[in-house]
Amino acid sequence: MIADAGDVAFNICAFLSTLFALEYGADTFVKHTAIVATRIGISPVLVALFTAGAEWEELTVVLGALAQKRASLALGNVVGSAISNILGAFSLGLLFYERGRTIAFDRSARIYSLLLLALTTAVVPIIYYPKPIVWLISGPVLITTFCVYFGIATAAIVQGVLTAPDSDSDSDSSTGSVNDIDEEDLVDSTTGLLSGQQNETSTRRQSHTLTYHTAYLLFGLFAISLAGYVLSRAAINIVDAFEISDVLFSVIFIALATTLPEKFIAVISAHLGQPGILVANCAGSNIFLLSLCCGIIMTATKGDLDRGSIELFEIAALWVSTAAFTLTVWFGARFAPWIGAVMLVAYVAFIVLEFTVVHIND
Repeated sequence: MIADAGDVAFNICAFLSTLFALEYGADTFVKHTAIVATRIGISPVLVALFTAGAEWEELTVVLGALAQKRASLALGNVVGSAISNILGAFSLGLLFYERGRTIAFDRSARIYSLLLLALTTAVVPIIYYPKPIVWLISGPVLITTFCVYFGIATAAIVQGVLTAPDSDSDSDSSTGSVNDIDEEDLVDSTTGLLSGQQNETSTRRQSHTLTYHTAYLLFGLFAISLAGYVLSRAAINIVDAFEISDVLFSVIFIALATTLPEKFIAVISAHLGQPGILVANCAGSNIFLLSLCCGIIMTATKGDLDRGSIELFEIAALWVSTAAFTLTVWFGARFAPWIGAVMLVAYVAFIVLEFTVVHIND
């Protein structure tokens, strides 16, 4: 019993400590990818689309779980993270939006929200019915859909149909567009917000070479890859030790842990009066999860989820929260703080029901 308790404690500590490595790796990868892209002449707008709206840490956890034959853990993480991005991160953004100003979502935000609702509506029935032939077809289709989405969004941004994840052009504040972001802003914006030493740090960063930033980019990619594997392995050991559902653990605990960056971005962007970033962060992350990550899971497993599938309650929570997100962006800006409070309460209720009702017999 003592040995078992020691093993459990070790795996819990490994799970928690690996989260820091995962977030550090993702942060390093995103920041230095942005700088390398800027140095070689790629538009910062496209960098924002590729980094801010991409769940690289989630993808590594999914791949790690699949490598260890725990597809239920991977799928639960995707669904739980998608719910958490809306009911957890987006709701916090609405609550912490700059006081004294009314949120104004622009055309790009509305387009992103509609794309997410359409994708979610198409994907949720497929997730709920893991039939081999359906998943065998749907997996490559979803991966292709992500590639098409990325290509169309890129072309639309270049042509000016969509704006970057930025504030409404009619905003009263002069915050600038993503096209005006220079490389030191891409690296040090978070550091500056937290420490107030952005200018000094930025000056030091300018002296670094392209090789330096490329090396950090590769190091960040290695860190998130390694952390994703260790995190999924630790999660599996914890699930097995406590004999709880793969889906329950991944929908709640892993999803909460891996979406911490989205919550941080939501709060900061809202506090600075940037509704475009708030929407793009949420919609882009969920499109990434429900297209690329789901497509990989379906292609790899072909519907073989021998450790539990997603419950109807979780599917319903995903679709209803996405519909609420879209309606808020289109029609609910005036009531944003109230909607944020309701969403946050709904997320707490979702977690409680997962433990007390949905998976009580698992």
